[in-house]
Amino acid sequence: MREASSTISAATRQDDCTLSHRVSSSYQGEETKIHVVLPDGDKDRSHARVLYVLPVEPHDGHDCGDALAEIRKHDLHNRHQLICVKPTFSHLPWYADHPRNPHIQQESHFLKVVVPFIDQTYCDTSALPHRLLVGFSKSGWGAFSLLLRHPDMFAKAAAFDAPLAWESPNRYGMAEIFETQANMDRYCVIDLVERSAESLAGEPRLAFYGYSDFRGHHQFLHYHMLKRGISHEYADGLRRDHRWDSGWLPDAVEFLAR
Repeated sequence: MREASSTISAATRQDDCTLSHRVSSSYQGEETKIHVVLPDGDKDRSHARVLYVLPVEPHDGHDCGDALAEIRKHDLHNRHQLICVKPTFSHLPWYADHPRNPHIQQESHFLKVVVPFIDQTYCDTSALPHRLLVGFSKSGWGAFSLLLRHPDMFAKAAAFDAPLAWESPNRYGMAEIFETQANMDRYCVIDLVERSAESLAGEPRLAFYGYSDFRGHHQFLHYHMLKRGISHEYADGLRRDHRWDSGWLPDAVEFLAR
């Protein structure tokens, strides 16, 4: 895949103090954004920890709640001293590159445009930041897939109610992004876990919390990982609404920031 052509605007401060950048990227079909919530005060960022809050809807959709509003509600950016970043995408985000469409390159956009921009703009360039991933549903899949495909780039990932055992691009808008079974196989969480078993045997780097629609997927992956000696954190818990604001996010961030 070709290298990105991108331009990113200076930050605009929103009423809630979120910093928002407009992004024009050849990896996306339309203009997208990068939203940033910083810990209060002037902090030393030489050992920055960046939490990527991965969206489940294209653009700035909030049908499933507002992830950054939930971060601010629980003061997670200050409690854990996290630079919280929410990128947006022009198509339904499954965090994969389409095999043919140059404007649906979600993984490449995230890795080659968003992450380097955050490193250079909000972190001390003399030290690599500690990068964390959190999401639910599609973006919970994305969090696991991104860490498993790029274990040297991301430290930990946490997911709530995600279809982690899904193996075919036949539902939930998958076909538009993956297009083919062969392409989806590159991102399939179950297969990636299988191939990563040896490297995941130490301190837990993956965690999944609670359920709404995909309890069976979590249970299947949990026992799959136990069988292979893969260290992880798993909490079944009470059934919750399939949303950002149903109470699961503080526990997930607690694991990530620990």
